[in-house]
Amino acid sequence: MNTDTHATAAGQHHHDNQSHGTLSTYMLGFVLSVVLTAIPFWLVMSGALPSKQITALVIMAFAVVQIVVHMIYFLHMNTTSENGWSMMALIFTIVMVVIALSGSLWVMNHLNANMMPIHEMSGMK
Repeated sequence: MNTDTHATAAGQHHHDNQSHGTLSTYMLGFVLSVVLTAIPFWLVMSGALPSKQITALVIMAFAVVQIVVHMIYFLHMNTTSENGWSMMALIFTIVMVVIALSGSLWVMNHLNANMMPIHEMSGMK
């Protein structure tokens, strides 16, 4: 029996090129995620930025950074693993985030225009 196969089967060590997280990398990812969540929360609750549009743009920037942190520290994605599939997953993620963010902003922007005004409801009696 090959000793490398036996050691891998026993879970002692791996000889593949995939990166596996350690406790310190998971903790760093967790701390970064908490910070990247707390700062936008504080920005909204304190009203630190002068306009809602700037606040929304800053929150979206923090969201993109948080996605990258999750992809690196928790999903262990890099450009060398799995023959380029990580790059395809990154491109897919970027496309989906752009669609979700632009669609959400479009809906929120046009929400008031598509709502029935209160004065028209009073005439419906």
